Amino acid sequence: MRKQNFIMRAALMWTINDFPAYGMVSGWSTHGKLACQYCMENNKAFTLTNGGKAFFFYCHRHFLPPNHRYRKNKNDFFVGRVEKDVAPPRLSGEELFDVMSEYGDIVFGLQSGKQKFHGFGLIYNWVKRSIFWELPYWKTNLLRHNLNVMHIEKNVFKNIFNTVMDVKGKTKDNIKAIMDVAVFCNRKNMELVYDGSRVAKPRASFVLEKNTQLLVYKWLKSLRFPEGHASNISRLVNTEECRLYGMKSHDCHVFMQTLILLAFHDLLPNGIWDALTEISHFFRDICFSKLNDDHIERLETNIIETICKLEMIFLPLFFDSMEHLPVHLPFEVKFGRPVQYR
Repeated sequence: MRKQNFIMRAALMWTINDFPAYGMVSGWSTHGKLACQYCMENNKAFTLTNGGKAFFFYCHRHFLPPNHRYRKNKNDFFVGRVEKDVAPPRLSGEELFDVMSEYGDIVFGLQSGKQKFHGFGLIYNWVKRSIFWELPYWKTNLLRHNLNVMHIEKNVFKNIFNTVMDVKGKTKDNIKAIMDVAVFCNRKNMELVYDGSRVAKPRASFVLEKNTQLLVYKWLKSLRFPEGHASNISRLVNTEECRLYGMKSHDCHVFMQTLILLAFHDLLPNGIWDALTEISHFFRDICFSKLNDDHIERLETNIIETICKLEMIFLPLFFDSMEHLPVHLPFEVKFGRPVQYR
């Protein structure tokens, strides 16, 4: 050993964050209708009449091939609409840098409770100029900020499980969601039933009956896994209250990729179970340690069709930003390679 001082040089390849932190490090807010930094102002998210928040229902058909049959479907998506638009372009680092440069030295942020720039949340979602743009090579990076696959997978799983199992306070199948169905969809069998002074909420085809839910929880209570495969999920199950408590990201990961297919097999209609199988297989495949380009292309094509199938099943309120982001995960795998290395 020479025991001499030397200059160490390092380069930042990319950041890895959950979605809220993604907004902090990138400078593009992950809230509202423009939450997706890939689609930016070109996405089709809108505010639900009764749900009151921005949701990403009807935001995926324009990713389909021009001649796909779902594009002409007027009944199963947004009622009365066909899709003629093309997918929004994904801007390169150089293009994003040029966009940021147009704002000059103006400081983003809030001033007296109001955004300094007009059009915030409508034509842009920038809240600050990220310090990473000061790195001379940052704009040439093919991938700058990684979407956290486990975080997305956890949120997608919770949305599916809580809705199918009709978990009180967490299900997306609530009164406001059904009221929005009457506004945006052509699903008469799911609309509220008015009988004099009473209002009845019909049970959706994707919601299990109470006695069937109890069977699922009892099955989960009896599960045993090989050591190191997953935590003891049986400890998280309360069969009396029909609830799961304390699910960690890895528990949701195991459930999403393996257990969800077994738990709901023969309990849900075939079309619904098939769609859940496809989203489960997508997360399984995207986490493979070895992926070739052909496989990634298939994933990118199939996930769009899978989410469109989910749109034909679930309510508009079901589709927040977490149900939209899987569309962009194959693109990140293409440049960043396997998930576990990022």
